[in-house]
Amino acid sequence: MSEAVSESRTNATEYTVSEISGALKRTVEDVFGNVRVRGEISGYRGPHSSGHAYFALKDDRARLDAVVWKGTMSRLKFRPEEGMEVIATGKLTTYPGKSNYQIVIDNLEPAGAGALMALLEERKRRLQAEGLFDTGRKQLLPFMPRVIGVVTSPTGSVIRDIIHRIKDRFPLHVLVWPVRVQGETSGAEVAAAVTGFNALAWDGAIQRPDLLIVARGGGSLEDLWGFNDEALARAVAASGIPVISAVGHETDWTLIDLVADVRAPTPTGAAEIAVPVKADLEATLASLGARLKAAVLRNFERKRQAARAAARALPSPDQLLALPRRRLDEATSRLGRALSVSVDRKRARLQGQRLTPATLSRRINEARTLTGRDLARAQAAFFAIVRERRARFSRTATRLSPAPIARRQKLQGDALAALARRQDRVISVRLERLRGQLSQADRLLTTLSHKAVLARGFALVKDADGAVIKQAADVASGMALSLEFADGTADAVATSGAAKPKAVAKPAAKAKEPGNQGSLF
Repeated sequence: MSEAVSESRTNATEYTVSEISGALKRTVEDVFGNVRVRGEISGYRGPHSSGHAYFALKDDRARLDAVVWKGTMSRLKFRPEEGMEVIATGKLTTYPGKSNYQIVIDNLEPAGAGALMALLEERKRRLQAEGLFDTGRKQLLPFMPRVIGVVTSPTGSVIRDIIHRIKDRFPLHVLVWPVRVQGETSGAEVAAAVTGFNALAWDGAIQRPDLLIVARGGGSLEDLWGFNDEALARAVAASGIPVISAVGHETDWTLIDLVADVRAPTPTGAAEIAVPVKADLEATLASLGARLKAAVLRNFERKRQAARAAARALPSPDQLLALPRRRLDEATSRLGRALSVSVDRKRARLQGQRLTPATLSRRINEARTLTGRDLARAQAAFFAIVRERRARFSRTATRLSPAPIARRQKLQGDALAALARRQDRVISVRLERLRGQLSQADRLLTTLSHKAVLARGFALVKDADGAVIKQAADVASGMALSLEFADGTADAVATSGAAKPKAVAKPAAKAKEPGNQGSLF
């Protein structure tokens, strides 16, 4: 009776924990729908396996939990880094599971030029440590390129200045790869352009450039920040085509200026570095041609004078040929007499010899005698070799017997039988081990299978295409669903979607309906 009296003495409303959490969540989200928070990143360890990033923003007196969803993470211009001071734009919300609040970040940017310079210096130190700024790895520019590739905005004055200066100095073929030179995507677009030019074939429909110019007009540090992109610096360093960097004015420096093969003070200066002046080349060629022609004429005249001087010192042809001509005449007169004497001598020798059948028979008998003697010697040598080989074979045959061969064969047979028995035992043990592993894997598969989860009363929700639905936010009103149970499947239709519920008199009833949750927490 006393307890009933004490309860009736207060008229305070009684709330559940879920009601209080839901009310706080709606209040925080309504009051702080969109905020900009400045602080230092703390506890950042990179994106989670799900693609989301969790960290905190802090100053000297407070700490605020922060989260960047996977979709937002891919669109960020700057990647969070530990200790970086940033300005985060997003909305505040609560997480009822831990009774705390956090900011869901939609955009992230460094807090001023000081942070940008600190980030730039950190990237510069890392790339320099990798050797990307070394002069030894930089390529020489071609003296006379046939095709020049320009990576810049197609609508700015930079491309017109470059083309105009190239046309004035030495007209040649220019390929323009249009890109954004300012904004979040500028660095990625310029890196893709450099990589794309390098991917062109020398004999393709679009000829590969011999030289690349990456150009942009002047601007602030934030305007030129796309050219401090680390991916762009690595793309320029890996380029097989020489690259001229012409970003900003002469006082502006970016990472691409340090990595490029040559840095030009202005885009117009890049065009002047890329090609020589055609008129100067023509004048130089004309001067060199005139000098070459004069040198050839002087050389010919010098050779002609030397030939004339040598001709005056040499004797005449009649004087040179007088002695050989006399020797030829004397040899001709002696040749006739020598031929006559030689013919007479040969004729006398032939007349002194007589050819008869007896002389021929005698020579035939002598040849037959020599042949018979050589044949007898060959037969004697053959028989001697045969006797020697037969004696050697006899000596070898006495040392050979089948007993050692049979003994060796028996030992090898016993060893083979032992190996066969060991093979049978090994195969049996191996099969038993594999059979145990297979049974263990089957039990593990049964344990980890989703069918075991379904057997405990759960269901797997799929859409009309058979894709698994993991969140209530993916369900729309009227959407056809397929429910997979342990013993089969059933079709269903969603009667409500993932839209945020309206405020009603009893928020507790709405909070208990999973399909009406508008937050991920």
